Amino acid sequence: MIEVHNLTFGYSSTEDGQILKGVDFAAKTGKLTALIGTNGAGKSTLLKTIMGILKGKGEISVNGKPVSQYSTKDFSSTVSYLSQDNACKVNLSVFEVVMLGRMGSMSFRVSDEDIAATQEVLERLNLQRFASRSIMELSGGQRQLVFMAQALVKEPKILILDEPTSALDLHKQFDLLTLLKNLTQENDFTTLVTLHHLDLAAMFADEIIVLKEGTVYAQGAPKDIFTEAMMEDVYRVKTKIYMDDNGLPHVIPLEAIIN
Repeated sequence: MIEVHNLTFGYSSTEDGQILKGVDFAAKTGKLTALIGTNGAGKSTLLKTIMGILKGKGEISVNGKPVSQYSTKDFSSTVSYLSQDNACKVNLSVFEVVMLGRMGSMSFRVSDEDIAATQEVLERLNLQRFASRSIMELSGGQRQLVFMAQALVKEPKILILDEPTSALDLHKQFDLLTLLKNLTQENDFTTLVTLHHLDLAAMFADEIIVLKEGTVYAQGAPKDIFTEAMMEDVYRVKTKIYMDDNGLPHVIPLEAIIN
């Protein structure tokens, strides 16, 4: 579980420099929680602050323990983080890149268990055919899946993923989110993921957190979050929301609201 209370972050002390403004939310164990909002709302900044990449003020706990009380090693073994950046400047094979998720450095001894875990996650993501290929030879979408495999291979309890589907075609987005949903339920993960595709967020997320201008606008089940009023307030778009036979909301954009 991830719990955040009164989290703030800014690049300056002025109000204009504040990106996160008293953020409060909980991402529950065994649930896939999707963080949505417009560009610039603070989604990536929020994830980086939880990870300690950016130093904010407030309370952050992981599985009931303040992150300040974790050692670097324990935090790294508990939490896997995938950023939007999938560039790779080191000429390693796909197999080596994924295995780094378990080892941190290729200088450590490789065990049979490490090899087996790497092979398994490559197969789950249908990447085994690329195992011996250089990471630098792959497309952006393929690299994104490789780094997803790296995040999964160390068998964390917390997954924090920033736009993991952004470079993928629609079919692979469905495949990846289906896998994440299944892994979250099977392994009792806490999965926090930023998404831009609202219909996919509604389909796969157990909980939705809407971020607006650095604050939590709303949190709840997709059927409660996706409303025409929310779309106007947050996205500045007039929409039609309808529920399908499975009780899932679908967003039909109609027109932009011009101020």
